[in-house]
Amino acid sequence: MYTSIVILIVLASILMCLIVLIQESKGGGLAADYSNNNQILGAPKTTNFIEKATWFLAGAMIFLSVISVAFLPSTSSSESVIMQQAVEQAATNPAGVPAMEQPAATDAPAEAPAQ
Repeated sequence: MYTSIVILIVLASILMCLIVLIQESKGGGLAADYSNNNQILGAPKTTNFIEKATWFLAGAMIFLSVISVAFLPSTSSSESVIMQQAVEQAATNPAGVPAMEQPAATDAPAEAPAQ
């Protein structure tokens, strides 16, 4: 359920980006090229629809974000990750001594060649 809510949030955010790009801003925006055509073709209220769609998507994203907290996957442990790592390290190294490299052991000591 959590994954599906996150997918809906991502889709709403992508749609929000597209709608914000289409909106007419103070400088005209991308909708400036089509504003005259909307009035000629009989659709003068498209800016109202775009504004309402922006508010709806913003509200949907906020609502879905708040609802997603209820469906967060739960962890099996109440300890923090740092504490878990400290316990594991203490179990493998009970004395807390830093690891040191050991020289390779050989069976026979090296002898000097006879002359």
